[in-house]
Amino acid sequence: AGDVKAGRAKAMMCQACHGLDGLSKTPDAPNIAGQIESYLVAQLQAFKTGMRKNEAMSVVTPPLSDKDIEDLAAYFSAIEIKIVKGPHE
Repeated sequence: AGDVKAGRAKAMMCQACHGLDGLSKTPDAPNIAGQIESYLVAQLQAFKTGMRKNEAMSVVTPPLSDKDIEDLAAYFSAIEIKIVKGPHE
């Protein structure tokens, strides 16, 4: 399992698109706050190896170590999100 505190420090490089809070800052980036840790690890690994393609992610993931990926996944998965009723409910 990754280190949440180390992941927060590494997340600075993610903030332009995903936000330091894991909430998307651009229309092309998904919200990743509260996402399942193992899912985040798998997706980051897929971007790193080229199995999954995205222009921005293909630049930021290659230098990540396995530990970096685990730490980032731990940090973003640890962010608590709150689900509220929509305006029509």
